[in-house]
Amino acid sequence: MYLTRRFYIALVLVILLLGSGYAFAPLFIIGQVALVILFLMALIDGYLLYSIHGIRAYRRCADRFSNGDNNEVNIRVESSYSRPVSLDVIDEIPFIFQKRDIDFKIELQANEGRNITYSLRPTRRGVYGFGHIRVFVTLQIGLLSRRYTCGEPLEIKVYPSYLMLHQYELLAINDNLTELGIKRIRRIGHHTEFEQIKDYVKGDDYRTINWKASARRHQLMVNVYQDERSQQIFNVIDKGRIMQQAFRGMTLFDYAINASLVLSYVALQKEDKAGLVTFDEHFDSFVPASKQPGHMQTLLENLYSQHTTFGETDFSALCVHMNKHVSKRSLLILYTNFTNISSMNRQLTYLKQLNRQHRLLVVFFEDADLKAYIAAPAQNTEEYYRHVIAEKFAFEKRLIVSTLKQHGIYSLLTTPENLSIDVINKYLEIKSRQLL
Repeated sequence: MYLTRRFYIALVLVILLLGSGYAFAPLFIIGQVALVILFLMALIDGYLLYSIHGIRAYRRCADRFSNGDNNEVNIRVESSYSRPVSLDVIDEIPFIFQKRDIDFKIELQANEGRNITYSLRPTRRGVYGFGHIRVFVTLQIGLLSRRYTCGEPLEIKVYPSYLMLHQYELLAINDNLTELGIKRIRRIGHHTEFEQIKDYVKGDDYRTINWKASARRHQLMVNVYQDERSQQIFNVIDKGRIMQQAFRGMTLFDYAINASLVLSYVALQKEDKAGLVTFDEHFDSFVPASKQPGHMQTLLENLYSQHTTFGETDFSALCVHMNKHVSKRSLLILYTNFTNISSMNRQLTYLKQLNRQHRLLVVFFEDADLKAYIAAPAQNTEEYYRHVIAEKFAFEKRLIVSTLKQHGIYSLLTTPENLSIDVINKYLEIKSRQLL
């Protein structure tokens, strides 16, 4: 039981009346009567509050949250009181959010229920713990408040952004992927693979006649071809300290994880095989490329448990193990970050080696804050110098793109927020131009 603000205001007024009674005697009598009435009202209020267990509340949300997305949480509050009540509902959300505004004040009529909906946006993967739901009830008298502890503690796992997959899936069904910025790229050439041999029927292309099979069967046979679809796509994610840089609360590593998950989904829709590689000081994890049912869940579970390290990534170990595990020519999408041209030159030998055996796309990040600073006008001489230094860093990023292009390596310089869209567009471009 808690005393409300209204009780303390009333008590202060009673004390003032009693104190004024020393100057004007009738006020002392009035103050005594007011004090008795105050305590009687408090007793009545307490009896009405505690005569029944009048409040039920429970939390409803998804079994897992999507990292970097708004996840909806619903609280259902029901009153069994036979009179209107005022509620102060506090949900004990995971401490990692550092939010103190999950506090809702609502009014319920007799035997009424209501839903409260809010959203949470996690920026880290892992297990998040919810506590209880605290409900403070006040009746119309409003002198006392009763606290109810509702709901059970709940643990929610935060996975890579699977909500984005649903968004892509719905837009793909409606053929509206261009709304997300995904370009429609015209397919160049005619790239096919053999499917089967069948009997010739009128209208078949005579250029596909299989003369050897026709001679054996003593009738015309033709080869049937289909578009080549089963290409291997590997998302290769750098787990080194360079990927710990944050943008809008999420690390570059988490942006890379979300983008690789979406790209894997798109690749599977294109009948390609999607795989995953992570590395840091050592070759870390490897998921073979596949398009079997349930493969997306395998990728999701593997990405969920990934974390960055504080060491320097070893690209030589990546080359050795890629030669060992991947024999077929594949598209490797390498998510990393280069701060300057020197850091890229140190790894250029290994990038060239990977590109000789596979088609390599190097994805690294443009500093969005630095870009915004360069766009802002300089106000004084000191800021002019700072702008020159900032533009030098931005120029080195563009120089990295140019250097990689000179060595026949595809690259993508993008901001974290546009990463998923830009990677998908680049993948579709490479696939349509048959560069794999």
